Amino acid sequence: MKNALILHGTDGKSTHNWFPWLKSELEGKGWKVWVPDLPEADKPDIERYNTFILSSDWEFNAQSVIVGHSAGAVEVLGLLDALPEEVVIDTAILVGAFRGDLNWPNLRGMVKDFNFEKIKAHAKHFILIHSDNDRYCPLAHAEYLSKQLDGELIVKFGQDHFSTDTFGEKYREFPLILDLLTSA
Repeated sequence: MKNALILHGTDGKSTHNWFPWLKSELEGKGWKVWVPDLPEADKPDIERYNTFILSSDWEFNAQSVIVGHSAGAVEVLGLLDALPEEVVIDTAILVGAFRGDLNWPNLRGMVKDFNFEKIKAHAKHFILIHSDNDRYCPLAHAEYLSKQLDGELIVKFGQDHFSTDTFGEKYREFPLILDLLTSA
């Protein structure tokens, strides 16, 4: 069964932005979907998030997709880096991804020297979606990550951080992600 894990960003919740809409749309197509409220999201931390996700009953397999927004996108990398060697998912989609702590102390838990070769071995496809005017995450970070991951980089113009906080009610939905996941 196709399944999707959707991860929110800093200070986020499962009910924010386009996450409930994407969950509903995928479930309507027969997918199993989990959009967890990540613990202590005001200070995201890869190790804390990995422990939380990997101690759940969620199963990763060849039909799995992981979608992450902002700090959730960085967690996608941390999670793939921590998966058992034999586990390979289908697709990882990173929306508004970044590297480092963006000079913000609350993001120190997201700083990690990623093993990109190991991460690439855990997903068949990588897609990065970024805006040319993201106020938080520089486009250069997505460009770097897409090169490291041999991923497809989709740059949208004038969409800021793909959230209701930065772009308004438009980002209660995100049809591009749905199209990417269901067109194949």
